[in-house]
Order: sequence, then C-alpha cells, then structure tokens
Amino acid sequence: MKGRDHKKLFIAATMQNDGKTTIALGLISALKNKFKKIGFIKPVGQRYLLENGYKVDEDSVLIEKVFGFRYRIKDMNPIAVERGFTEKYILRGKKDLLEKNILTAFEKISHGRDLVIIEGTGHAGVGSCFDFSNARVAKILDAPVLLISSGGIGKPIDEILLNKALFEKEGVRLLGVVINKVLKEKYKKIKHLVGLGLKKHQIELLGVVPYNKILLTPTVRQIREELGLKFLNASPGLENTVKKVVVGAMEPHEALSYFSEGSLVITPGDREDIILSAMSFHLMGKKNGIAGILLTGGIIPHKRILEFINLAKIPVLLSREDTYTTASRVHDLTVKIRPEDKIKIKEINYLVEKHVQVNKIIALLKK
Repeated sequence: MKGRDHKKLFIAATMQNDGKTTIALGLISALKNKFKKIGFIKPVGQRYLLENGYKVDEDSVLIEKVFGFRYRIKDMNPIAVERGFTEKYILRGKKDLLEKNILTAFEKISHGRDLVIIEGTGHAGVGSCFDFSNARVAKILDAPVLLISSGGIGKPIDEILLNKALFEKEGVRLLGVVINKVLKEKYKKIKHLVGLGLKKHQIELLGVVPYNKILLTPTVRQIREELGLKFLNASPGLENTVKKVVVGAMEPHEALSYFSEGSLVITPGDREDIILSAMSFHLMGKKNGIAGILLTGGIIPHKRILEFINLAKIPVLLSREDTYTTASRVHDLTVKIRPEDKIKIKEINYLVEKHVQVNKIIALLKK
C-alpha cells in the first residue's frame, strides 16, 4: 500500500468502549477543514447491521450517514464478524481471501481521497484468532496508529505500552495517544501525569478529552431496540433521553421522591399505583418529566390506565422478563451514537476540536 499520495490514519483503542468511534467521528469533522476529500473504512467489524442486504458494522453505517459518504456500504466494512465466524475460519478459513477483500475495499475507498480514516475494532490484538488483529490490519494498510485509551493514570499507561508492543511487533508506527472520558475533577492531574509518563516512553500525548455524561445516556428508542422490547403506545417520546433509572418497588408516596427529570420507571405491569405516581410527577409541570415507563413480567395494565398514560404522552415499553433482569439489562446497556443523535454529535465535535491536537496530528501524518 506504499507510494500513494493520500494520508492514512488508523484509529485503535486499548480496550472495548474507550470511545474509539466517538473520537473518529469528531476527528473526521475537524479534519474536513484541512482535507477536502476524506474516506472512511472499518476493515473488521463486530457489531453489525443489515444494510442493503449486507451485514455491515454499525460504526461504518454511522459515519456514512453522518457525513454523507457515497461508497458502496460493504466497502466501508469488508469483514463483518458474525456469530460463528471465528469457528468457521479456524476450520476452513482463507487468510489470503480476507486480506484481498480488505485491500480491494481500501483501494476503492481511498481512490481520489486526500485522507483515509481507518477504524480498528478494539485493542491491538483483537482479531488475532482469525489472523487479522488490529496490528496486522494496520500493517497491511501501511497506516500509522492513533491509540485511544480512557481515564486514570496507571491503567491507561499500562494498556498503551502493551498495545504499543503489539503494533511495534508488526512494524507499525504509533503516532500518539488520546486519553478519553477523563473526570472533570481529575482532568488537570491526569493530563499532567499521563503526559509525563508517556513522554518517558517517547509517546506523544495528542489529546485529553473530558467525560461527558450525555454521550452515555440512551434514549427510550435505543433501550427498546437493544433489549428487543414491545412498544405499547403511540407516544412521540421515543427520543426522550433517559437520565436516571428508577425501579418502582417502593410505596407510591416514596416513589415520588425518587423521580426526577428524564427518569425511566421500571415496574411490574400490575403496579398501577407506581404507574399513576409516575404520571402524577410527569403532570406536575416538571421540565420534560418522566422519560418513559418500562413494564415488566409481560403484564399489561388496565386499558384505562394506558389511556391516561397516552394522554400524558409518556412512552410505554413492555418486557417479558422480571423486573430485576430487565433493570440489570438496562444498566449494562452499551450506548452507541446513532445518526439521529444530533445533539450528541455536536457535542462530540466540540470536545474533539477543543481537546485534541488536530494540527499536531496533521503535522505528524505529513512526516
């Protein structure tokens, strides 16, 4: 892949959910001011959607829709790791064919581009089980790496050095590091100490991005889709942001003190007292009120109760599982940015522009 006139940047992370896609999205937005034609590819993807009959990584779909890229969607994600993929590869996989697919897709994506952003999948070693780790893919595409890690001091430095060793083993250049999701009260300390720690190992600290809770808060629609829940009414509130989860297992009058703006109330469908308490709070003139109600146990309340909820315009979801299981699944939900999350995307662009040294990244790419 050498000898091309376009620049390449491979974005990897030290761990899952470090914010790799978030930083990639913000960087593309910032780099659009410096490079007229930018391409994007995620060679190996693990969380996929069905788009135009193809299994495509959801991050590729996000980038395509946000920036209006006009590529064949499959070229943006030539390898989708579906269930059973690794087992099939170990038994009868064809390494040369997969490498050819990656190179062919990259040639199409990079044609006429000034810069190509390449997103990895997890840390440097992810994909080793089928011979295409992030480090290996970066080597194949001859791309320097920007490594994303998350808050703390010792933990990210340890993880960065471990990942650096894997990239170096493949002969891949580590451009630098961005530390993401740093708590506001620890920001200055972490930026100073991590910077010093990385400098001892000749690693560039290219950004420290503060934690922003809004980026990790799901909407009612996301909870419905991720958990496969049924929607019981026609409320327009599916885009309501869930800022707090309240499990309605207490007395109704006590529940009122737990409710706050943006609460998702999880309660069995036969706890009509809790449902009515949530409605009362919602109608008390609170800004935005209750985000939604999630009924458990597969129990649907009396139709008059549902009529009242409809009048209050509160979205109602139904889970067949018990309250504890449902609440645990909501708690463990991984929130991914969607193309329709305009406010979140705007915030991401602001955070990257303010806290990542974009000009320095460009200078390093030109070396």
